Amino acid sequence: MQEFTSPGAVAVDANLTVPDTLWAVEATVPSKAVLAYRDGDAFVDVTLGEMATKVRRLAAGLMALGLEKGDRVCLFTPTRIEFTLLDYAIWAAGCATVTIYETSSAEQVEWIVGNSEARAIILADDTLKGVFDSVSGSLGTCEHVFVIDDGGLDKLTEAGKDVSDDQVLARANSLNGDDLATLVYTSGTTGMPKGCHLTHHNFVWTVKQAETILGQLLHERASTLMFLPLAHIFARLIQVASVNQGSKMAYSTGIPNLMEELPMVQPTWLFSVPRVFEKVFNGAQAKAHDGGKGKIFDAATATAIAFSQARQDGRIPMGLKLRHGLFDKLVYSKLRTALGGQAEYAVSGGAALGSRLGFYFDGIGLEIMEGYGLTETSAGTTVNHPGARRIGSVGRPLPGASVKIADDGEVLIKGPHVFKGYWRNEQATAEAIEPDGWFHTGDIGTLDDDGFLFITGRKKEIIVTAAGKNVAPAVLEDRLRSTPIVSQCMVVGDAQPFIAAIVTIDPDEWVRFAASHEIAGSVADNREHPVLLAEVQEAVDIANKAVSKAESIRTFRILPEDFSIEGGEMTPTLKVKRNVVADKYADVISSIYA
Repeated sequence: MQEFTSPGAVAVDANLTVPDTLWAVEATVPSKAVLAYRDGDAFVDVTLGEMATKVRRLAAGLMALGLEKGDRVCLFTPTRIEFTLLDYAIWAAGCATVTIYETSSAEQVEWIVGNSEARAIILADDTLKGVFDSVSGSLGTCEHVFVIDDGGLDKLTEAGKDVSDDQVLARANSLNGDDLATLVYTSGTTGMPKGCHLTHHNFVWTVKQAETILGQLLHERASTLMFLPLAHIFARLIQVASVNQGSKMAYSTGIPNLMEELPMVQPTWLFSVPRVFEKVFNGAQAKAHDGGKGKIFDAATATAIAFSQARQDGRIPMGLKLRHGLFDKLVYSKLRTALGGQAEYAVSGGAALGSRLGFYFDGIGLEIMEGYGLTETSAGTTVNHPGARRIGSVGRPLPGASVKIADDGEVLIKGPHVFKGYWRNEQATAEAIEPDGWFHTGDIGTLDDDGFLFITGRKKEIIVTAAGKNVAPAVLEDRLRSTPIVSQCMVVGDAQPFIAAIVTIDPDEWVRFAASHEIAGSVADNREHPVLLAEVQEAVDIANKAVSKAESIRTFRILPEDFSIEGGEMTPTLKVKRNVVADKYADVISSIYA
């Protein structure tokens, strides 16, 4: 049994809370720009002083409604500046934030609001209010409803006009580290999601440890572009860390606008889920091939990967160094400019990045610090960082955090960042957390001699073929998605004689591919087209090089449409819901083995 604990943990006052950290940084640098929102063709800054003032006034409004310490307030909104202001206001009022993804169904909204017994809900717009209204009749505890786009923040501020700042601070100061800060409901693959009970100490301790090793990313002159869903714990942790440091956080108006907004913001560092990095790479590759520069791009890609691998190994041959310098001027610099031109670092989490993309982006001058954690561990548990980095791994534990590999290969985690348990679900909590504090992640992994963690798959996703061969699908799926034509995929074969895959085609790439091969119609019309089948087969052949013959994909099926959040096949952080896909395409999977 392997186990590793990172040394150097920073002591954190058990009574320190998230609003405490906001007041502290406000007192130090009140005129420092900390938030920014888009207005037309520019981003408008909001200082720490302005942010803290808005937070106190919104908190006063919540208190005026009669909300008490410990009451839950739901935020049902996409990522926008109001989310952060309201999140901190809820904390300052002594309450706890319950986040709801903007893509949640009415049934999920009903469950989350009801299970949390939230007394108030704040929604982004009338569309989301319509979702809530369709189930609100059964939610008697939720007495107060505000819509941001209908002047909700102004109405809340007006409600609190008779509550003083001193009263707000007194309420905030009544909190301690062990108090509930948030309920984040995991996007359950079976049944309704479970609410993860995270405390103020969970947040503050995790951020304080991260600051000690990520100082080159998180500092007072840093800036980033927030585009991931703030309903997810990964983005929430980045939010708190940025405010703690007084570093600027600009809010994107949506992932489709990223390539326009990155040059506007010019962030010094980025954070994302792997799928966005994959789309950036695949888009650049497709553009280069369309423009007749495919050979140059492919050679530059191979050079970037080789250069990064050689640097990690400690020796870069002179010829490789010269080729890298040439491609830096011809290719890499243009890619860095497209990402804003100032970013040297990025953090990737939420799913496995894969060493291919890690080496590639590192080779072009953007060091991606891949990390690992779950909602139940306050997002961060392990992370690569400038002082300790091993591409292909998810890094070493945060200072003071412990990782252990159980006898069956499961990754176990222990530390002050581990949640209190599942909200009002003692059975699930007991199953997840051992009496001595070790949390069962459900992931399979290994630790090397230096404490770097490598995730090899999900315990429940390990495929066991009819011949008894254990197959981890992540390796194959990562390789498959490396080809621009493939958007998503899922490896199948549990209790079957061989491994296969179901594949979706990237909608943007299909337009280019169909035009270049004079193919008319949609993907659904051309799933059996020999040219498309040959292109996907090439991707399968590349993926199979990473595994043994017994683990290789023997055949595949192309699906008529891509997976999506709206279709229910993907989580809001762009991870495939395997059980949903398996149910939806059960006939396709069955046909493979008929």
